[in-house]
Amino acid sequence: MASFQLKGRRRVDYGFHQAYRTRWSDNDMYDHMNNSVYSFLFDSIINAYLIEHCGLRPPTSPQIGLVVNSHCDYFGSVGFPMTIDLGLRVNRLGNSSVAYEVGVFEQGKDDVRAVGGYTHVFVERGKNRPAVNGMSDEIRRGLKRLLIDGTPKL
Repeated sequence: MASFQLKGRRRVDYGFHQAYRTRWSDNDMYDHMNNSVYSFLFDSIINAYLIEHCGLRPPTSPQIGLVVNSHCDYFGSVGFPMTIDLGLRVNRLGNSSVAYEVGVFEQGKDDVRAVGGYTHVFVERGKNRPAVNGMSDEIRRGLKRLLIDGTPKL
């Protein structure tokens, strides 16, 4: 998707939200949140959703999600001592894969500061190969609630 389209994202474009209070250590020498922290935040909101709404139990689930692609577009900086709001949506849901998108917003503001995410392929634990029937029904049901068709899901 083109950057100019992503820059137009608003909170209502995301069905699941999570707040994050930035830490002093999130900032880099340029006085804004370091690029690597965005990846940490994307991973955190995605896995929180999978655990809370899709039945994922990381140490024991028969399927795990492997990251096969990641991306981030930056439109404005955030940093300590801000509280930021993260929004999560599912842009594409395949047989064993899912493409997530995360929007980063300064708390109380609607202009997106960054948009990124990654693609998971759900594989059988220990085999690292997708199951014949793809991802589990429980994971699929949870992810469908965030699949974008123009209407927020949660």
